[in-house]
Amino acid sequence: MHQESPIKRRASRQIRVGSVLVGGDAPISVQSMTNTETCDVAATLDQIGRLEAAGADIVRVSVPSMEAAEAFGEIRKQTSMALVADIHFDYKIALRVADLGVDCLRINPGNIGREDRVRAVVDAARHNGIPIRIGVNAGSLEKDLQKKYGEPTPEALVESALRHVEHLDRLDFQDFKVSVKASDVFMAVGAYRLLAQQIVQPLHLGITEAGGLRSGTVKSAVGLGMLLAEGIGDTIRISLAADPVEEIKVGFDILKSLRLRSRGINFIACPSCSRQNFDVVKTMNELEQRLDDVLVPLDVAVIGCVVNGPGEAREADIGLTGGTPNNLIYVDGAPDQKVDNAGLVDRLERMIRDKVAAKQALDARTIARG
Repeated sequence: MHQESPIKRRASRQIRVGSVLVGGDAPISVQSMTNTETCDVAATLDQIGRLEAAGADIVRVSVPSMEAAEAFGEIRKQTSMALVADIHFDYKIALRVADLGVDCLRINPGNIGREDRVRAVVDAARHNGIPIRIGVNAGSLEKDLQKKYGEPTPEALVESALRHVEHLDRLDFQDFKVSVKASDVFMAVGAYRLLAQQIVQPLHLGITEAGGLRSGTVKSAVGLGMLLAEGIGDTIRISLAADPVEEIKVGFDILKSLRLRSRGINFIACPSCSRQNFDVVKTMNELEQRLDDVLVPLDVAVIGCVVNGPGEAREADIGLTGGTPNNLIYVDGAPDQKVDNAGLVDRLERMIRDKVAAKQALDARTIARG
């Protein structure tokens, strides 16, 4: 049923973002970013809570002003989620949130300014045990690199990243991760491939400004899928012009498809055709909506006819195959019960939730035994 991924991941230095390990042999973490006004503490906390419920490992919050920094401090008091502060230009904001309990600073040392300001931020990060993320974006390359390369290229992105890395190297600070994002899939993939060969720190993957829910999901799946399949990447963010919760869902779906993370239900479903013995599309839509809260890993097959149905159903934890006169449900690879179309979704949902509860109980007993 659950198979190991054949992917051999790139060896990287491990850092800690709050309680979340990033790099090394840690699971690839999934993160998103709030899009609320940070000074609206209640709205930002509400969104962080929704992201946590969806399974987010890390949440980034933009902190563009000292007022936002103080609001961040209030947010920090009310959530245990691993929080990254996104800061540009004003080093004093970075110093403030470091004192307020941030778990990671997203800065570019080059745009912080003078060497003494960079040193002050790095000293604060070192003192508080906070890692730094260097974030390079094709849309905001340094002017001299734009002139040198004529346009954003993978080489330009990597040269920019290595400049920022050099700042931290001079200050003997190694607890950082790096991203080199572009909205063009080939540019981003090329940059990450180059950078992966030149540093040992974890890589934060993303296709920046990927687009809306559908187009951005496709672009992110293609770009990140290429890199992850090569073993490149330690944490990911899917950038969608959509509800940030969708970024978490898409991120886990990408990792599940590559067997790199197991969280929530992995549905195997046919696209349906005239052979179907029940409405596959309607059944799937209802199941996905009803079971959106399930985070326990489970393979569920929903196949409309007997051509591929039995084979797929036997390989899943719970599998449904269409049949005449009745459909057949498999559990752990064996036929379990026949069911007609009436109440089909109710029956499946109940069986899936029972299976999830049984898994949770088994896991709890295993932990108790030590």
